[in-house]
Amino acid sequence: MLLQIDRVHDETETTIDPVRGSLTFYHYKCDGHDDRGWGCGYRTLQTLCSWVTNVKKAHTFSGVPSIINIQEILVNLEDKPKSFVKSNQWIGTCEAAMVLSQLYDVDCKIVHVSNGCDLLNYMNILSEHFREFGSPVMMGGDADAASKCILAVRSNQEFLILDPHYSGPSFASIDQLRKSGYLRWYSVPQDFLSSSFYNLCLPQLKYT
Repeated sequence: MLLQIDRVHDETETTIDPVRGSLTFYHYKCDGHDDRGWGCGYRTLQTLCSWVTNVKKAHTFSGVPSIINIQEILVNLEDKPKSFVKSNQWIGTCEAAMVLSQLYDVDCKIVHVSNGCDLLNYMNILSEHFREFGSPVMMGGDADAASKCILAVRSNQEFLILDPHYSGPSFASIDQLRKSGYLRWYSVPQDFLSSSFYNLCLPQLKYT
């Protein structure tokens, strides 16, 4: 489903720095490819790609790549062996940055956070990112290996996260998506693992 980002945050008196523009929610099995259990990184990357294509519009000839397309790009860049194509091997933020650069000439900033508790020290960086660029942020980790898409920061205490691990039919509305729990506010650091590091991929493309 296509998300109009300026409509997904709560109407509260708190300070919210959100993604600007629109993107498409990519999740497990959304295109018929059964990637349950390993494809969340690809789906978050596809969500970022949809935002980039919406921003660039006529300035790019590249649409949103399939999982196989992403794997082929990484093989062609000599980041992965040929056996990677059509495999069930996952990807993370570094691979996402390479694909965004190759497909759309979009640079990314990779931010390494040593543990979930330390995320509090990076909230200002993310707030500034949303204010300057407005692009969605991909999040991944090690002990917490579930990929996530950050859409907003609220009062430097919460992330609005779009979760690609949903595998059912498309939602008819943002309200349905929120009620399902696949779009919700995460408290920092309570909802993140202190035993896991986290990497953040921040596309350096400004919303215009």
